[in-house]
Amino acid sequence: MMERLDQNTKTEIFSDVRNEEAGGTPVVPVQHRPEDSFSFRCHRGVSCWNMCCHGADVTLTPECILRLSRHLNVRPREFLAQYTVPAMWERAEMPVAKLKMGGEDGKGPCPFVRAEGCSVYENRPATCRYYPLGLATVKLKDAENKDDFYFLVREAHCRGHEESFAQTVAAFRHEQGVEGYDSVNRGWMDILMKAVSWKVLGGPYGKEMTPQTKKMFFMVSTDVDALRQFIFGTKFLDTYEVAPEAVKALETDDEALLHLGFDWMKNVLFNEKTIVMKRHILQAAVAQIREGTGAS
Repeated sequence: MMERLDQNTKTEIFSDVRNEEAGGTPVVPVQHRPEDSFSFRCHRGVSCWNMCCHGADVTLTPECILRLSRHLNVRPREFLAQYTVPAMWERAEMPVAKLKMGGEDGKGPCPFVRAEGCSVYENRPATCRYYPLGLATVKLKDAENKDDFYFLVREAHCRGHEESFAQTVAAFRHEQGVEGYDSVNRGWMDILMKAVSWKVLGGPYGKEMTPQTKKMFFMVSTDVDALRQFIFGTKFLDTYEVAPEAVKALETDDEALLHLGFDWMKNVLFNEKTIVMKRHILQAAVAQIREGTGAS
């Protein structure tokens, strides 16, 4: 059942496409659930072919960066330097990487668009896969679980909405292959959503997130090589409980590394029980606190 978006409900929408148009936002304020249908089809026969690939505002998720790097046979750090610009995700004031558009004003073409279409289509970013849908994550006050819903983006230039090709949101998501992206990016999305609350309500004890913490979040999100070096080159594995088979997987599995990285960030930022400190480390920390307070 489709519902209108409640403007009083705090939502976290990460799937931006473009800045607001002159006539207002292109977002249609109606919630779509997986079973809801909409009409849309993109193909070379539409008159707007490739127009959406110019001046697009594409925030790259961690999985987007991994897949595009593999497609281009470069390491994520090289990919970031050549194809992205650092940006601040304003809703949460958190650092993200955005795809670098052409032109001095950033209104030019995507670096991967060609006359025949997308040259990295099989590994295109999540925002491009979702289009013309956006994804929002909502956690109502006092609710235990988060809720995902979808919404339509109707840009003035897009003729795909005029196509008489109806499909459900679930069928579209499956066809576009977004499930794999969402499963890897979930931890990243959770942190961004909580950071929105942090910005509005204040963090633990009313403190703001430090620049160093934001820098660490950006590293975990964008540079698996640096993250791997951090985990294996510091006392991380001496400090936290990580199963031996998981440690072995972390040596080569970038997605597993991301999952661990975001579990660790959730623990550090929000004290979530997503990763457990080793017993002797915890006991030493407790003893130090007791000593500092004069407790026996």
